[in-house]
Amino acid sequence: MADENLSLVLYGKQDLRLEDRPKPEPGYGEVQICIHDVGICGSDVSYWQNGCIGDMVVRTPMVMGHEPSGVVSKVGEGVETLKVGDRVAIEPGVPCRTCGLCKTGRYNLCGMMKYCATPPDHGTLSRYFVHAADFCFKLPDNVSMEEGAMLQPLAVAVHACNRVNVYLGATVLVCGAGPVGLICMLTARARGAAKIIITDINEDRLKYAKRVGADHIVLAGDPQQTARTIQDSLGGAADVTIECSGAPSSVTTAIYATATGGRIVLVGLGPAELQLPLISAQCREVDILGMIRFANTYPAALAMVAGGQVDVKQLITHRYRLEEALDAYEAARLREGVKIIINCQRK
Repeated sequence: MADENLSLVLYGKQDLRLEDRPKPEPGYGEVQICIHDVGICGSDVSYWQNGCIGDMVVRTPMVMGHEPSGVVSKVGEGVETLKVGDRVAIEPGVPCRTCGLCKTGRYNLCGMMKYCATPPDHGTLSRYFVHAADFCFKLPDNVSMEEGAMLQPLAVAVHACNRVNVYLGATVLVCGAGPVGLICMLTARARGAAKIIITDINEDRLKYAKRVGADHIVLAGDPQQTARTIQDSLGGAADVTIECSGAPSSVTTAIYATATGGRIVLVGLGPAELQLPLISAQCREVDILGMIRFANTYPAALAMVAGGQVDVKQLITHRYRLEEALDAYEAARLREGVKIIINCQRK
Protein backbone atom coordinates (compact mmCIF):
# COMPACT_ATOMS: atom_id res chain seq x y z
CA MET A 1 0.00 0.00 0.00
CA ALA A 2 1.22 3.48 -0.85
CA ASP A 3 1.70 5.68 2.18
CA GLU A 4 1.50 9.36 1.41
CA ASN A 5 -1.18 9.82 4.05
CA LEU A 6 -2.16 6.47 5.57
CA SER A 7 -5.57 6.87 7.25
CA LEU A 8 -8.13 4.79 9.12
CA VAL A 9 -11.43 5.20 7.28
CA LEU A 10 -14.95 4.13 8.29
CA TYR A 11 -17.09 3.26 5.27
CA GLY A 12 -20.15 2.17 7.24
CA LYS A 13 -21.32 -0.19 9.95
CA GLN A 14 -18.42 -2.52 10.91
CA ASP A 15 -16.51 -1.55 7.76
CA LEU A 16 -13.23 -0.01 8.88
CA ARG A 17 -10.29 0.19 6.46
CA LEU A 18 -6.71 1.39 6.37
CA GLU A 19 -6.07 3.23 3.11
CA ASP A 20 -3.86 5.89 1.61
CA ARG A 21 -5.41 9.30 0.97
CA PRO A 22 -4.10 12.53 -0.54
CA LYS A 23 -2.09 14.75 1.77
CA PRO A 24 -4.28 17.80 2.62
CA GLU A 25 -2.97 21.32 2.07
CA PRO A 26 -3.70 24.19 4.48
CA GLY A 27 -5.94 27.05 3.46
CA TYR A 28 -6.16 30.54 4.88
CA GLY A 29 -5.86 30.49 8.67
CA GLU A 30 -5.04 26.78 8.70
CA VAL A 31 -2.01 24.62 9.42
CA GLN A 32 -1.03 21.20 8.15
CA ILE A 33 -0.14 18.90 11.03
CA CYS A 34 1.94 15.75 11.00
CA ILE A 35 -0.16 13.73 13.40
CA HIS A 36 1.75 12.07 16.24
CA ASP A 37 -0.73 10.44 18.63
CA VAL A 38 -4.49 9.87 18.61
CA GLY A 39 -6.58 8.38 21.42
CA ILE A 40 -9.54 6.06 20.87
CA CYS A 41 -12.86 7.21 22.33
CA GLY A 42 -15.96 5.17 23.06
CA SER A 43 -17.81 7.17 20.40
CA ASP A 44 -15.29 5.95 17.81
CA VAL A 45 -16.20 2.37 18.64
CA SER A 46 -19.92 3.22 18.52
CA TYR A 47 -19.62 4.69 15.02
CA TRP A 48 -17.65 1.64 13.90
CA GLN A 49 -20.03 -0.91 15.35
CA ASN A 50 -23.33 0.83 14.58
CA GLY A 51 -22.56 3.18 11.69
CA CYS A 52 -24.20 5.98 13.65
CA ILE A 53 -24.76 7.65 17.00
CA GLY A 54 -28.39 8.76 17.16
CA ASP A 55 -29.14 10.79 14.04
CA MET A 56 -25.44 11.26 13.21
CA VAL A 57 -25.09 8.64 10.49
CA VAL A 58 -21.99 7.70 8.49
CA ARG A 59 -23.22 8.07 4.90
CA THR A 60 -19.86 8.65 3.18
CA PRO A 61 -16.35 7.39 4.06
CA MET A 62 -15.05 9.17 7.16
CA VAL A 63 -11.53 9.26 8.61
CA MET A 64 -11.67 8.34 12.30
CA GLY A 65 -10.10 9.93 15.37
CA HIS A 66 -10.70 13.10 17.38
CA GLU A 67 -8.16 13.01 20.23
CA PRO A 68 -4.97 14.17 18.47
CA SER A 69 -1.59 15.75 18.93
CA GLY A 70 1.01 16.47 16.27
CA VAL A 71 3.68 18.73 14.83
CA VAL A 72 2.98 21.65 12.48
CA SER A 73 4.39 20.69 9.08
CA LYS A 74 3.09 23.55 6.92
CA VAL A 75 1.54 26.96 7.64
CA GLY A 76 -1.26 28.49 5.59
CA GLU A 77 -1.62 32.14 4.65
CA GLY A 78 -2.62 34.44 7.48
CA VAL A 79 -1.30 32.26 10.31
CA GLU A 80 0.95 34.18 12.69
CA THR A 81 0.62 32.22 15.94
CA LEU A 82 2.22 28.95 14.80
CA LYS A 83 5.27 27.91 12.83
CA VAL A 84 6.61 24.73 11.29
CA GLY A 85 7.94 22.45 14.03
CA ASP A 86 5.57 23.58 16.76
CA ARG A 87 4.19 20.69 18.84
CA VAL A 88 0.44 21.11 19.28
CA ALA A 89 -2.68 19.61 20.76
CA ILE A 90 -5.65 19.90 18.42
CA GLU A 91 -9.04 20.95 19.73
CA PRO A 92 -11.16 18.87 17.34
CA GLY A 93 -14.20 21.12 16.93
CA VAL A 94 -14.27 24.32 14.86
CA PRO A 95 -17.46 26.42 15.16
CA CYS A 96 -18.75 29.16 12.86
CA ARG A 97 -17.49 31.85 15.26
CA THR A 98 -20.29 34.28 14.28
CA CYS A 99 -23.59 32.91 15.65
CA GLY A 100 -25.08 34.05 18.96
CA LEU A 101 -23.88 30.95 20.80
CA CYS A 102 -20.32 31.37 19.54
CA LYS A 103 -20.28 35.04 20.45
CA THR A 104 -21.43 34.30 24.01
CA GLY A 105 -18.72 31.66 24.49
CA ARG A 106 -20.88 28.54 24.14
CA TYR A 107 -19.42 27.56 20.81
CA ASN A 108 -19.75 23.85 21.59
CA LEU A 109 -23.47 24.33 20.87
CA CYS A 110 -22.89 25.99 17.48
CA GLY A 111 -25.21 24.53 14.85
CA MET A 112 -22.47 24.85 12.22
CA MET A 113 -19.82 23.05 14.28
CA LYS A 114 -17.36 20.96 12.28
CA TYR A 115 -16.13 18.25 14.63
CA CYS A 116 -13.49 15.69 13.77
CA ALA A 117 -14.81 12.18 13.08
CA THR A 118 -18.44 13.24 13.39
CA PRO A 119 -20.33 12.69 10.14
CA PRO A 120 -19.68 14.09 7.62
CA ASP A 121 -16.41 15.60 8.90
CA HIS A 122 -13.13 13.70 8.68
CA GLY A 123 -11.08 12.93 11.76
CA THR A 124 -7.38 12.94 12.53
CA LEU A 125 -6.32 9.29 12.48
CA SER A 126 -3.90 9.74 9.59
CA ARG A 127 -0.34 10.81 8.85
CA TYR A 128 -1.39 14.39 8.03
CA PHE A 129 -4.35 16.58 8.89
CA VAL A 130 -5.31 20.21 8.25
CA HIS A 131 -6.95 22.28 11.01
CA ALA A 132 -7.78 25.86 11.98
CA ALA A 133 -4.69 27.38 13.56
CA ASP A 134 -6.65 29.07 16.34
CA PHE A 135 -7.86 25.68 17.56
CA CYS A 136 -4.32 24.32 17.92
CA PHE A 137 -2.51 24.76 21.23
CA LYS A 138 1.27 24.78 21.59
CA LEU A 139 2.60 22.17 23.99
CA PRO A 140 5.25 23.26 26.49
CA ASP A 141 8.44 21.19 26.64
CA ASN A 142 7.30 19.28 29.74
CA VAL A 143 4.10 17.99 28.07
CA SER A 144 4.52 14.90 25.88
CA MET A 145 2.71 14.20 22.63
CA GLU A 146 0.69 11.45 24.32
CA GLU A 147 -0.37 13.90 27.01
CA GLY A 148 -1.31 16.32 24.23
CA ALA A 149 -3.66 13.69 22.78
CA MET A 150 -5.17 13.19 26.24
CA LEU A 151 -6.17 16.86 26.44
CA GLN A 152 -9.39 16.15 24.54
CA PRO A 153 -10.93 13.83 27.17
CA LEU A 154 -9.49 16.06 29.89
CA ALA A 155 -11.23 19.07 28.29
CA VAL A 156 -14.49 17.09 28.50
CA ALA A 157 -13.85 16.46 32.20
CA VAL A 158 -13.07 20.11 32.90
CA HIS A 159 -16.31 21.13 31.19
CA ALA A 160 -18.26 18.54 33.20
CA CYS A 161 -16.80 19.81 36.47
CA ASN A 162 -17.56 23.38 35.43
CA ARG A 163 -21.17 22.47 34.66
CA VAL A 164 -21.82 21.11 38.16
CA ASN A 165 -19.36 23.45 39.89
CA VAL A 166 -17.17 20.93 41.68
CA TYR A 167 -16.01 23.04 44.61
CA LEU A 168 -13.37 22.81 47.32
CA GLY A 169 -14.46 20.19 49.85
CA ALA A 170 -17.29 18.74 47.74
CA THR A 171 -18.27 15.09 47.85
CA VAL A 172 -18.45 13.78 44.28
CA LEU A 173 -20.10 10.73 42.76
CA VAL A 174 -18.77 9.57 39.38
CA CYS A 175 -20.92 6.99 37.62
CA GLY A 176 -18.88 4.85 35.24
CA ALA A 177 -15.19 3.94 35.60
CA GLY A 178 -14.30 4.00 31.93
CA PRO A 179 -11.71 6.44 30.53
CA VAL A 180 -14.03 9.48 30.75
CA GLY A 181 -15.20 8.59 34.26
CA LEU A 182 -11.64 8.14 35.47
CA ILE A 183 -10.45 11.43 33.99
CA CYS A 184 -13.48 13.20 35.51
CA MET A 185 -12.47 11.70 38.85
CA LEU A 186 -8.91 13.03 38.48
CA THR A 187 -10.22 16.45 37.47
CA ALA A 188 -12.63 16.63 40.39
CA ARG A 189 -9.75 15.82 42.73
CA ALA A 190 -7.61 18.54 41.18
CA ARG A 191 -10.44 21.01 41.80
CA GLY A 192 -10.46 20.19 45.50
CA ALA A 193 -13.09 17.49 45.94
CA ALA A 194 -12.82 16.05 49.45
CA LYS A 195 -14.30 12.62 48.77
CA ILE A 196 -14.85 10.86 45.44
CA ILE A 197 -16.81 7.67 44.97
CA ILE A 198 -17.05 5.87 41.63
CA THR A 199 -19.43 3.17 40.40
CA ASP A 200 -19.25 0.61 37.61
CA ILE A 201 -20.48 -2.88 36.70
CA ASN A 202 -16.90 -4.01 35.99
CA GLU A 203 -14.85 -4.97 39.06
CA ASP A 204 -11.51 -4.67 37.25
CA ARG A 205 -12.24 -1.09 36.28
CA LEU A 206 -13.26 -0.32 39.86
CA LYS A 207 -9.99 -1.73 41.14
CA TYR A 208 -8.13 0.47 38.65
CA ALA A 209 -10.13 3.49 39.81
CA LYS A 210 -9.15 2.77 43.39
CA ARG A 211 -5.52 2.49 42.35
CA VAL A 212 -5.52 5.91 40.65
CA GLY A 213 -7.29 7.81 43.40
CA ALA A 214 -10.93 6.96 44.14
CA ASP A 215 -11.73 7.12 47.84
CA HIS A 216 -14.54 4.58 47.49
CA ILE A 217 -15.70 2.18 44.79
CA VAL A 218 -19.14 0.59 44.41
CA LEU A 219 -20.16 -2.29 42.17
CA ALA A 220 -23.39 -1.02 40.60
CA GLY A 221 -26.60 -3.03 40.77
CA ASP A 222 -30.15 -2.14 41.74
CA PRO A 223 -30.29 1.68 41.61
CA GLN A 224 -31.83 2.26 45.02
CA GLN A 225 -29.56 -0.23 46.77
CA THR A 226 -26.53 1.20 44.97
CA ALA A 227 -27.55 4.68 46.07
CA ARG A 228 -27.81 3.52 49.69
CA THR A 229 -24.33 1.98 49.47
CA ILE A 230 -22.98 5.24 48.05
CA GLN A 231 -24.53 7.27 50.86
CA ASP A 232 -23.24 4.86 53.49
CA SER A 233 -19.73 5.10 52.06
CA LEU A 234 -19.74 8.89 51.86
CA GLY A 235 -21.56 9.46 55.13
CA GLY A 236 -24.36 11.16 53.20
CA ALA A 237 -25.50 11.90 49.67
CA ALA A 238 -23.11 13.28 47.05
CA ASP A 239 -22.99 17.05 46.62
CA VAL A 240 -22.47 16.68 42.87
CA THR A 241 -22.68 13.75 40.48
CA ILE A 242 -20.94 13.25 37.14
CA GLU A 243 -22.77 10.55 35.18
CA CYS A 244 -20.43 9.08 32.56
CA SER A 245 -22.03 5.79 31.56
CA GLY A 246 -25.31 6.80 29.94
CA ALA A 247 -26.91 3.60 31.25
CA PRO A 248 -30.53 4.19 32.39
CA SER A 249 -30.00 2.38 35.69
CA SER A 250 -26.93 4.52 36.37
CA VAL A 251 -28.80 7.78 35.72
CA THR A 252 -31.48 6.55 38.13
CA THR A 253 -28.81 5.81 40.73
CA ALA A 254 -27.41 9.31 40.23
CA ILE A 255 -30.78 10.88 41.06
CA TYR A 256 -31.24 8.82 44.23
CA ALA A 257 -27.64 9.28 45.39
CA THR A 258 -27.33 13.05 44.89
CA ALA A 259 -28.00 15.34 47.83
CA THR A 260 -31.07 17.56 48.10
CA GLY A 261 -30.18 20.77 46.29
CA GLY A 262 -27.31 19.03 44.49
CA ARG A 263 -26.40 18.84 40.82
CA ILE A 264 -26.00 16.09 38.23
CA VAL A 265 -24.31 16.45 34.84
CA LEU A 266 -25.01 13.88 32.12
CA VAL A 267 -21.76 13.18 30.27
CA GLY A 268 -22.44 9.67 28.97
CA LEU A 269 -24.72 9.20 25.97
CA GLY A 270 -27.46 6.63 26.49
CA PRO A 271 -30.79 5.79 24.86
CA ALA A 272 -32.84 8.57 23.25
CA GLU A 273 -35.57 8.12 25.89
CA LEU A 274 -35.28 7.14 29.56
CA GLN A 275 -37.73 6.32 32.34
CA LEU A 276 -36.44 8.11 35.43
CA PRO A 277 -37.61 8.97 38.99
CA LEU A 278 -37.90 12.66 38.16
CA ILE A 279 -40.25 13.36 41.06
CA SER A 280 -37.33 12.62 43.41
CA ALA A 281 -35.19 15.19 41.62
CA GLN A 282 -38.01 17.71 41.28
CA CYS A 283 -39.12 17.67 44.90
CA ARG A 284 -35.56 17.86 46.20
CA GLU A 285 -34.42 20.50 43.68
CA VAL A 286 -31.72 18.26 42.25
CA ASP A 287 -30.58 19.98 39.05
CA ILE A 288 -29.97 17.67 36.09
CA LEU A 289 -27.69 19.29 33.51
CA GLY A 290 -26.84 18.23 30.00
CA MET A 291 -23.52 18.79 28.29
CA ILE A 292 -21.93 18.21 24.92
CA ARG A 293 -18.18 18.14 24.42
CA PHE A 294 -16.63 21.36 25.83
CA ALA A 295 -15.98 25.05 25.26
CA ASN A 296 -12.99 27.14 26.31
CA THR A 297 -11.50 24.34 28.41
CA TYR A 298 -8.43 23.34 26.39
CA PRO A 299 -6.25 26.07 27.99
CA ALA A 300 -7.25 24.92 31.48
CA ALA A 301 -6.71 21.26 30.58
CA LEU A 302 -3.25 22.04 29.21
CA ALA A 303 -2.37 24.09 32.29
CA MET A 304 -3.45 21.25 34.58
CA VAL A 305 -1.21 18.75 32.80
CA ALA A 306 1.73 21.13 32.49
CA GLY A 307 1.46 22.09 36.15
CA GLY A 308 1.19 18.51 37.37
CA GLN A 309 -2.33 18.85 38.79
CA VAL A 310 -3.59 15.93 36.68
CA ASP A 311 -1.53 12.91 35.61
CA VAL A 312 -3.20 11.65 32.45
CA LYS A 313 -0.32 9.32 31.56
CA GLN A 314 -1.44 6.81 34.20
CA LEU A 315 -4.62 6.15 32.20
CA ILE A 316 -2.75 5.07 29.05
CA THR A 317 -2.57 1.28 29.14
CA HIS A 318 -2.27 0.22 25.49
CA ARG A 319 -0.25 1.61 22.58
CA TYR A 320 -0.45 0.74 18.88
CA ARG A 321 0.98 2.05 15.64
CA LEU A 322 -1.22 3.42 12.86
CA GLU A 323 -0.51 0.29 10.81
CA GLU A 324 -2.08 -1.68 13.70
CA ALA A 325 -5.16 0.56 14.00
CA LEU A 326 -7.63 -2.23 13.25
CA ASP A 327 -6.17 -4.25 16.13
CA ALA A 328 -6.34 -1.18 18.36
CA TYR A 329 -10.03 -0.68 17.61
CA GLU A 330 -10.75 -4.34 18.31
CA ALA A 331 -9.00 -3.98 21.69
CA ALA A 332 -11.15 -0.93 22.41
CA ARG A 333 -14.29 -2.84 21.42
CA LEU A 334 -13.35 -5.58 23.89
CA ARG A 335 -12.71 -2.90 26.54
CA GLU A 336 -9.15 -4.01 27.11
CA GLY A 337 -7.26 -1.72 29.46
CA VAL A 338 -8.29 1.88 29.96
CA LYS A 339 -6.96 4.31 27.34
CA ILE A 340 -5.61 3.22 23.97
CA ILE A 341 -3.25 5.51 22.04
CA ILE A 342 -2.34 5.09 18.35
CA ASN A 343 1.01 6.49 17.21
CA CYS A 344 0.76 7.81 13.65
CA GLN A 345 4.46 8.38 12.95
CA ARG A 346 6.19 6.32 10.30
CA LYS A 347 8.49 3.65 11.66
